[in-house]
Amino acid sequence: MTDRRPATPAQLKIKEAVDARDALATALTKAGIQLPAMDIRTPWAEESRYALVHLGLCSAPVAHALAEVITRGASR
Repeated sequence: MTDRRPATPAQLKIKEAVDARDALATALTKAGIQLPAMDIRTPWAEESRYALVHLGLCSAPVAHALAEVITRGASR
């Protein structure tokens, strides 16, 4: 049986962040870039006002590759 209750504002914010993280991961993969860790963080334990996509740490070569892809896209 599925729970059909409407999502809370916090749940909607988390879903928005998860969708954004997944879209970013897909775009980065297509560009040949993989970040070691991407997750979702909320700044408060109680009813979150927003959720953050945490990109984690990356090596210098990955940061350079990311900067190159962004620069190419920005120059279009």
